[in-house]
Amino acid sequence: MESTLVIYLLTVNLFAFILYGIDKKRARNREWRISEKTLIGIAAIGGSIGAILGMHAFHHKTKHWYFHYGLPLILILQGVLAWLVYNTVQ
Repeated sequence: MESTLVIYLLTVNLFAFILYGIDKKRARNREWRISEKTLIGIAAIGGSIGAILGMHAFHHKTKHWYFHYGLPLILILQGVLAWLVYNTVQ
């Protein structure tokens, strides 16, 4: 089960990173964009590290307060939740 969780987290974080890059490219080209709800949603389901890395690597959504503060908050909440689950199961 632990290896499945690791594979899931790696996959969802890579996907989040790629989504931020795609959305930045689309923004530059004035094309159809990925919704902010989707970008935050991918972070909420475990892709917060990839979203934060993508946000900074592509300089995308860095001026929006809900991304600037929201993504790190999601990451902190996920860390607390993981710690609680891990210590409850042990």
